[in-house]
Amino acid sequence: MAVYTHVSAESLAAFLTRYDVGELVSAKGIAEGVENSNYLVDTTGPKGEGGRYILTLYEKRVAADDLPFFMALLDHLDAKGLPVPPAIKDRSGKAIQQLEGRPACLIKFLPGVSLSHPTPAQAWAAGEALGRMHAALADFAPERPNSLGVNSWQPLLDRCGGGLDRIAPGLDRRLGLALDEVLAFWPQGWGDRASAGSGITDLPIGAIHADLFPDNVLMRGNDVSGLIDFYFACTDVRAYDLAVTHTAWAFDAFGGPLAPAVGRALVDGYTAAFPLSEAERRALWVLAKGACLRFALTRAWDWLNTPADALVTRKDPLAYVRRLDWYDDHDNCTAAFA
Repeated sequence: MAVYTHVSAESLAAFLTRYDVGELVSAKGIAEGVENSNYLVDTTGPKGEGGRYILTLYEKRVAADDLPFFMALLDHLDAKGLPVPPAIKDRSGKAIQQLEGRPACLIKFLPGVSLSHPTPAQAWAAGEALGRMHAALADFAPERPNSLGVNSWQPLLDRCGGGLDRIAPGLDRRLGLALDEVLAFWPQGWGDRASAGSGITDLPIGAIHADLFPDNVLMRGNDVSGLIDFYFACTDVRAYDLAVTHTAWAFDAFGGPLAPAVGRALVDGYTAAFPLSEAERRALWVLAKGACLRFALTRAWDWLNTPADALVTRKDPLAYVRRLDWYDDHDNCTAAFA
């Protein structure tokens, strides 16, 4: 979440007249994240009792053509009872709008807080919620190729080029060698389905979140109250979603490992809701290394290209290089995934 496009109070007030949400009371830009412009919006509410919403204007990597997939996925999960924030529909039943020249949605606000140092119990709850999400999506038919999947990593590394070594000396070579290893062990057909011909056959595929960091999971105590920010959701290897989540939950913000029980609890919570096959479990080490490359590269690109005046929090790509170092140790992976 971030603010790239500024919305005036007058424009927002006019926008809200399309909905049965009452009148604008206040709006505040949300700086966390790097993808879209987001505002926390308070209104008088449809019955004058107050209402709270998130206004999202879609920027950068979120293509307008992908929005129907995201909205359908959220509606599907909401109907299955998952704690997700579907878009609010206007009086004509329309969810996707235009505001300040950007596609925009008004989204249900979910209560809860994001964690920076989860306990094993909280990690277990997050893993269990991810497993329930995958179970709920087993009958979700729409598909969207992973635009930031394995086939995108070499081109992104090439585009970052010498800028990587301005972030840290030797970073270009470090990520290049890691990518060579991941590609060597990444089974054929696990990449983008659009280019795989016969599709992915080595491991089960399905709709995945692909970005379930702690700041995309809202907690109330040890319970998950919300799964949010589905704008990287796509069709890919299902176990890759667990690997991405492990890289996010088992480490601190600087890429240092938390207590081993945290990462272990995440995997145990997941398997309590949605068991892993033996093949999926054996693949988690390379899926996790791939996730480290994906986030190191996209963070590096954003680090090098984010406008200086953007109200946005840039994220350190080196935090994911430190994670990559951790997964390089076979004993760590065995303890985490066996």
